[in-house]
Amino acid sequence: MSARLSAKAAHVQRVLRDYGFEVRVRELNVSTRTAKEAAAAIGCAEGQIVKSLLFKTRSGGMPVLVLASGTTRVDTRKLRALIGSKIGKANADFVRRHTGYAIGSVAPVGHPAPLRTFVDRTLLRHDCVWAAAGTPHAVFACSPAFLERLGTVADLKQDSAP
Repeated sequence: MSARLSAKAAHVQRVLRDYGFEVRVRELNVSTRTAKEAAAAIGCAEGQIVKSLLFKTRSGGMPVLVLASGTTRVDTRKLRALIGSKIGKANADFVRRHTGYAIGSVAPVGHPAPLRTFVDRTLLRHDCVWAAAGTPHAVFACSPAFLERLGTVADLKQDSAP
């Protein structure tokens, strides 16, 4: 863990404190780019990792952020029904432009402009979850209640095949 935070991680920490959330962003010496890597580095269950996934509407190209558990596959049909528009995957340039972060390090806060955000209900099962903090090595712990403040809670988990 670094004693001094990188610029992106420090930005996330400032934004979290602006929300009134006293948190310590941690930068690790190993990658936390994927949910599996993050869980291994932190020593928690993969389901406690918050994936920040950016989608874009097909009409208008508006960004939509989904915060989901590391083990959850997002059902894009459910998301489409919630937003009333077809959606597509966002490419790396779109993600960076609308979040300020690279894929694999997207924090749920600190974006250049507010994003329409949905929080998958699966995250609420945990007492503590871990989210990316702006770099592929930075994370922070929070309660699901904090995530609820960031967006609309919805069931976005892809149903298992029979």
